[in-house]
Amino acid sequence: MSWFISDTHFYHKNIIKYCNRPFSSVEQMNRHMIQCWNNTVQKDDEVFHLGDFGLGRREDLVRIFEQLNGNITLIRGNHDRLSTKAFKEIGFKDVFKRLELGKFVLSHRPLPLEELKENQINLHGHIHNHKTVESSTPQHLNLSCEAINYTPLWIDVTI
Repeated sequence: MSWFISDTHFYHKNIIKYCNRPFSSVEQMNRHMIQCWNNTVQKDDEVFHLGDFGLGRREDLVRIFEQLNGNITLIRGNHDRLSTKAFKEIGFKDVFKRLELGKFVLSHRPLPLEELKENQINLHGHIHNHKTVESSTPQHLNLSCEAINYTPLWIDVTI
């Protein structure tokens, strides 16, 4: 089973206001997202995080990561500023800027339609609960956590 989520922004206080998240504090937001994650994802499941995992100190990100189920691959987002080596040391299985899995193209930002082949679907985040021209096609699926109730979504990506 493969699970997908994006834009958790663990420890990012301003994201609560920016995206109108229903939390009164970063601690409440982090607890809720960890609970949603672990109620869905099993220990050995494959998870693809489509970017903007969290902000703050590296030790804060380690503390969050250690609480999450699954083998997590990161598709780097614009707020994922640590090195690939640092993300792997935190525990991520692998780190990519973009990844193709069968008919799916994983990216943080929605890709322009002209970059997708006719049968490809772009799994992305970045836009949170906002719409963009790039994300408004049948070939795009927004997996920002606000769009999927802060819970990873299962998608069959078998080739």
